[in-house]
Amino acid sequence: MTFKYTALACFMMGLLACSCGQKTVNNTSSVAQDYKQVSPDFNSDSAYHFVDKQVAFGPRVPNSEAHKVCGDYLVAELERFGATVTQQKADLKAFDGTILHARNIIGAFNPEKADRILLFAHWDTRPFSDKDPDEKNYHTPVQGANDGASGVGVLLEVARILQEKVPDLGVDIIFFDAEDYGTPTFVHDIPSGEGWCLGSEYWSKNPHVPGYKARFGILLDMVGAPDATFYKEAISRQYAQGIVEKVWGTARDLGYGKYFIDKNVGGITDDHVPVNENRGIPSVDIIHLDLNTDSNFGWYHHTTKDDMNNVSKETLKAVGQTVLEVVYKEK
Repeated sequence: MTFKYTALACFMMGLLACSCGQKTVNNTSSVAQDYKQVSPDFNSDSAYHFVDKQVAFGPRVPNSEAHKVCGDYLVAELERFGATVTQQKADLKAFDGTILHARNIIGAFNPEKADRILLFAHWDTRPFSDKDPDEKNYHTPVQGANDGASGVGVLLEVARILQEKVPDLGVDIIFFDAEDYGTPTFVHDIPSGEGWCLGSEYWSKNPHVPGYKARFGILLDMVGAPDATFYKEAISRQYAQGIVEKVWGTARDLGYGKYFIDKNVGGITDDHVPVNENRGIPSVDIIHLDLNTDSNFGWYHHTTKDDMNNVSKETLKAVGQTVLEVVYKEK
């Protein structure tokens, strides 16, 4: 995930303004027992493998060799799962003027279908560990096990399943690049909001299919943390309230209410923002927030400790099964 630039005051106001309370449904609840799942089972071991494989390449920072090799791997995997793959390459300018040789990777399932669902995550990793407790690590790239690889890993497993059981609608999976190259905290002469979500911003104005539309979109960002908590984020509610309720309600029906929390929080700048604002596709952000930390993200966020220790198969399962269920319920 990116720093997710939002005015923190606004973020905290969103938290304080929430009055909806928290509902939790665990796997032994009567709701979960009565619900009839329509989607194939999500394999968390497979998803975990896809996460681990990305991390093994090293930090996937744009312009690096690890970035190139991992991108080739993602293309090959989507093709292996039967997707029609488009690589959208673009030179994008970072906050400091660096030209990033970016690559958005798009896999289309049922490309002939006009009615579509969009699933997306970012696959790049941050070049700076600018929240690391040791300043010596500020210029060390982040491994991005949770922040980047987890969302992509879930969607690769979704892609594998889409090949085995074709859904009624078309599905597009996009791995956005250059999401996490925003202004680091140690740079004070450039606004902290500069440089985030460059790949999705580019795609939203230059879609791979002219006039591209989808029924709705779901963004996965930092979806692997043990005991993760996914709150109803303000920008998602603003543009896609119905989709928020669809996703969170499905998670509760499946017994994953301890992850998908029925509580409103403030807005976060993430890849769903340009998709909502520029493409007009109502999109929601499933993103882990830890309200016990100063940053509201995991303690390891944008540090050298974002490794496989922060990825849980149980959390991958909860997110992946929820996404699959939403997709296969659409008619």
